[in-house]
Amino acid sequence: MKLLKLTLARIFICASVALFLINYLNRWRVLNNNQTDKSGALKRGHDKEQTVEKLYDLLMSFDEKQNRMQKMLEEMQKNREEKKKSAGNPNSLLFPESYLFRTWGRNLSHDEQREAQEGFKKYGYNVYLSDRLPIKRPLPDTRDPRCATKVYPEQLPSLSVVLIYLNEALSILKRAIHSIIHRTPAHLLKEIILVDDHSTNEDLRGSFDFYIASTLKQHPQLKILRVRHDRQMGLAHARVSGWTAASADVVAILDAHIEVNVQWAEPLLAQIKADRTVIVSPVFDKVNYYDLEVVRYMPAAHAFDWSLWCMYESFSPEWYTHNDASIPGKSPSVMGILVADRAFLGEIGSLDAGMEVYGGENVELGIRVWTCGGSIEVVPCSKIAHIERAHKPYMLDLSHAMKRNALRVADIWMDEYKYHVNIAWNLPFKDHGIDIGDTSERKKLREKLGCKPFKWYLENVYPKLDNWINLVGYGGMKNLDALLCLDQGPIPGHVPVAYACHYYSSQHTFYQESSKFYIGGIQSHKYNDNRCLVDPGTGNVPGLYPCKEALMRNMGIYWDFKQGGELHNRVTNRCLEIHHHTLVMRNCSGQRWEIQHVIKLS
Repeated sequence: MKLLKLTLARIFICASVALFLINYLNRWRVLNNNQTDKSGALKRGHDKEQTVEKLYDLLMSFDEKQNRMQKMLEEMQKNREEKKKSAGNPNSLLFPESYLFRTWGRNLSHDEQREAQEGFKKYGYNVYLSDRLPIKRPLPDTRDPRCATKVYPEQLPSLSVVLIYLNEALSILKRAIHSIIHRTPAHLLKEIILVDDHSTNEDLRGSFDFYIASTLKQHPQLKILRVRHDRQMGLAHARVSGWTAASADVVAILDAHIEVNVQWAEPLLAQIKADRTVIVSPVFDKVNYYDLEVVRYMPAAHAFDWSLWCMYESFSPEWYTHNDASIPGKSPSVMGILVADRAFLGEIGSLDAGMEVYGGENVELGIRVWTCGGSIEVVPCSKIAHIERAHKPYMLDLSHAMKRNALRVADIWMDEYKYHVNIAWNLPFKDHGIDIGDTSERKKLREKLGCKPFKWYLENVYPKLDNWINLVGYGGMKNLDALLCLDQGPIPGHVPVAYACHYYSSQHTFYQESSKFYIGGIQSHKYNDNRCLVDPGTGNVPGLYPCKEALMRNMGIYWDFKQGGELHNRVTNRCLEIHHHTLVMRNCSGQRWEIQHVIKLS
């Protein structure tokens, strides 16, 4: 477009010059016809005529070029029209590497693709499509068929629904509110509380205000409260704000990019009516971020690993013996969306407002509820459709906030196991340089509530979580002679490599009291197997195999190692060394190794 404008400008200037010269030529011819026969006048006139004729020929040449330029511009316009018509062709995709367009949007024009991609970058989901879907859209009933036959008590607790958001798309917010109003019995829904964690989007002011006002006119019995932070305070603090503003018997704290499904509230309220100390969660169905289609998820417990990333986990074996996917199951943690007796949640300390941005607050709540007198359940007959974003727009890299919050949780709740979080994040036990905030008040709360120790939680609530108390060293494993690090190498694959030290996950090494080396990470759960460094016993290439497999194949998985010394295989009597930038097994020559973090190495 810039080139087109420049070309047209040049044509305009040249055309103006041409008109000036043509007018000049015509005027000169008129004057020349009136000339006298004075001496030399005819010769000068003849010279002028020759000069003007040359200019005239030049102008005619320019006119031809101008015509050709005009044809070229018309051809360019025609090509643009043809490309627009053929935008459905996969080859015409403007953003073929974008996750948004992997399976969606191949029929869009280029302008539409640009608009969709910009919205995707801004929100982490397909806002272009959301803005074009009806606010009131049907959802598939993904519950177990037995759920539809269940009968719930007529008298259930009243409900406050809290929606937390930060620069959420307006159409997404409208759809969430609409689903809550129309899929929650009116006599149960006391209020909707909208907590804005300092959004900056303009449409979340005037346009949203108008929508709320219109909604209240249509539903005069409903109360909608607005809570707006004057600065961004993070997910945990926003949930505390919502809980504080709530006044119903039960508070449901939800993400804003959701749609509740049919009869979502009654099963949750019935569980809390039966036991006010239970905190419950629905089953989330996944809403694809790219096409906003609902994908059915089966019931599962909410859990975590030692870095405190949340994950799905199977229920206890007892749950499966009932052969009934409609009954609630106990869960070690809660994944973020939670429903609780409002007063009980306050009694056990609500949520930890000292958590920042995102991450870890769900694990903290899970540990606190279980160890301080409550329990957590996932209720399969309650379904909520939840958009799984491709990225968090407010923080593309969550690792710093996650790391900081995880260390805070560990310091308050994990007792002698708290250093497992340091190990998971490859941080030293001391002097890691991360400020976790003041934890004294939360520790006083724990003491006041008389909470059980974390060891009880591991043994009785989450026995699948493995412990790492037998580690003696962890982190990068550096060869002090070659100045290279031990690395897991290509995955899939079974050959470790020597590589420039960067100390990211592929170089994380863990040395056990049992003399095994795990390379490239350590598993947090007992049902998983780690990958052991081995000397196969033949050839000179070291290996990296699942530990159980290596034992079955009689590979050498036990190593003698002292900080700053050799890495010696106990079975084959050979050493792991580096020769010409390559890891080799060979007779020991005295090469020295050093592990990044020492726990109790001699």
